[in-house]
Amino acid sequence: MESQQFPRGVHPNTSEPAIEPMARPKRPDMMESWQFPQQQGVHPNTSEPAMEFMASKSYIPKRADFAELVLQGPEPPSLWYVLIGMLRKTVHYQSADKHFALSVCAMSILHGLFPILEWWKSYSLKSFRSDLMAGLTLASLSIPQSIGYANLAKLDPQYGLYTSVVPPLVYAVMGTSREIAIGPVAIVSLLLSSMAQKIADPVIDPAFYRKTVFTVTCFTGIFQFAFGLFRLGFLVDFLSHAAITGFMGGAAIVIGLQQLKGLLGLSHFTSSTDVVSVIRAVWVSVHEPWHPENFYIGCSFFLFILGMRFIGRKNKKLFWVSAIAPVLSVALSTLMVYMTRADKHGVKIIQKVDAGINASSIKQINFNGSYVSECAKIALICAVIALTEAIAVGRSFSVINGYKLDGNKEMLAMGFMNVAGSMSSCYVATGSFSRTAVNFTAGCKTTMSNVVMAVTVMVALELLTKLLYYTPVSILASIILSALPGLINFQEVCILWKVDKLDFLTCMGSFLGVIFGSVEIGLSVAIVISFAKIVVHSVWPQVEILGRLQGTNIFCNMEQYPMVCQTPAVLAIRISTSFLCFINGNSIREKITGWVIDKRDAICLVVLDMSNVVNIDTAGLAALEELRQELVSCGIQMAIASPGWQVIHKMKLARLISGIEDWIFLTVGEAVEACPANKKGSDLEC
Repeated sequence: MESQQFPRGVHPNTSEPAIEPMARPKRPDMMESWQFPQQQGVHPNTSEPAMEFMASKSYIPKRADFAELVLQGPEPPSLWYVLIGMLRKTVHYQSADKHFALSVCAMSILHGLFPILEWWKSYSLKSFRSDLMAGLTLASLSIPQSIGYANLAKLDPQYGLYTSVVPPLVYAVMGTSREIAIGPVAIVSLLLSSMAQKIADPVIDPAFYRKTVFTVTCFTGIFQFAFGLFRLGFLVDFLSHAAITGFMGGAAIVIGLQQLKGLLGLSHFTSSTDVVSVIRAVWVSVHEPWHPENFYIGCSFFLFILGMRFIGRKNKKLFWVSAIAPVLSVALSTLMVYMTRADKHGVKIIQKVDAGINASSIKQINFNGSYVSECAKIALICAVIALTEAIAVGRSFSVINGYKLDGNKEMLAMGFMNVAGSMSSCYVATGSFSRTAVNFTAGCKTTMSNVVMAVTVMVALELLTKLLYYTPVSILASIILSALPGLINFQEVCILWKVDKLDFLTCMGSFLGVIFGSVEIGLSVAIVISFAKIVVHSVWPQVEILGRLQGTNIFCNMEQYPMVCQTPAVLAIRISTSFLCFINGNSIREKITGWVIDKRDAICLVVLDMSNVVNIDTAGLAALEELRQELVSCGIQMAIASPGWQVIHKMKLARLISGIEDWIFLTVGEAVEACPANKKGSDLEC
């Protein structure tokens, strides 16, 4: 039976002739030889003639053929093409006939920005019942927490409630997570208050402080929207998981110490967030007259909330017990203070909470003041922290429910909701892990639960704010304290110590920086250590000597796999870095040169496995050329195996191909087989 031939045809997606395929090989027991067509085709992406295969029986490609496979590939996409592609993915523009249509483009953009247009078509009454129960349960937790977090942000209580109205409504139509609960959170509230009060004092000039907060919130939304629009989500990853773990733990302790003011009923307290300043302030205050009733009320209801949470975790059907514990605590403590008139005996109360839904704050946003640059700096930090927390929360629950969370759409939604929030008396909002867990447990189906929660908070703002007049401040402190244990993850810290000591160092640097310095110092330390880790791994990348696994054409790291052996007369080396550049080019060259000098008399070929090298810069190209010249001076040939697309393209542009055209291969095994010692009859098998 003769080998099957495929006719010459036309490429299915273009009008150009296709490359004529090789003959399909027969089964091993029937195959006589490989057959290659003699006709010459055309490259699919250019008008250049494609590589012509020679037809012969038992054909074995020459080294030049392997080099041609690598060298004659199309040019990689340009930076401009990549950026345009990113923008197209953002708006998801699609057209069936590939022609511009304004209506199609507009609908595509609308569906990309507003996912509610997709799932609303299949929304059912059954799903709404589930979202209604989840939203009401979520509101019972959000109302007291929002008031407490507003106090943490140095704002009046109603601003926390405002932040639980507009941002959730905006996210409901733009977000892709079904479970995430939007509103104020402890970490961002602490960030905002600790940095914004350096611009304006919330006690001396509360009006100017509010203007600062709204301006920061607007900048935060702009940054977040820009991250999503230009697909800059990688900026969020500058804060590694280890850094966030340490930062969250340190912030939880700082937030807890800050609540001592409300828990002890202190009138004067430090505005600093470091542990030394807080402990000093508490020590000074307790030696002055104070009222222990605040402490008794706060601790009693703190234990009550923890007890209800324990019951909810033990019995999943009683999850609502844990969810309503904070609002029940507020109701009982308020009634208790009102009936006993404890406010006249030293118990500090919230007093006035302004009624009515969000008022416009557009005129309070100022982009022309002298403090705008400081606001932008604070906003950038808040934007990254808020996105990190929200995306981490959203992804955790999307994995459980088996759907994909679109990170860039999340950034767009978060940005738009914070810009809208800054114009309606809200401060920075994001996804809350504790409230999202309640939302998920309550059985939410879509983001409609956020709408129900927002409407419920609006009703509370209209009808229930007068009832909060006698709410003790210590209750807000106990509610915040009850939410803090989930921010400290001792188990994760132990895992970091076991797995990666540098990650553990990053975690502890962030933690100690927040505890003994400030929020900015903690974040700065974490970022510096993270970048130092990147630089260390980039400057000294792993360069491995490869050996052949006996009887195979597989090459492995000789230190990792002691059973492999080095091929005689060949030094095979793998460069394990994705970017060969000015940082590591010389160190890699010097390390390889050192190995060559040690084995100079025993080798005649050095094979560089560059399969891991994705890109290269001019310094990396210069290092390769210097290495080649050093090897030539020693009478040793250099071969390159599996170079990356960008690498080979830049080598051609820099004209570094001359002299090694025949020494470029697809695999290390092909390069080793081409060793000159093989032609002299030497046995290259180990």
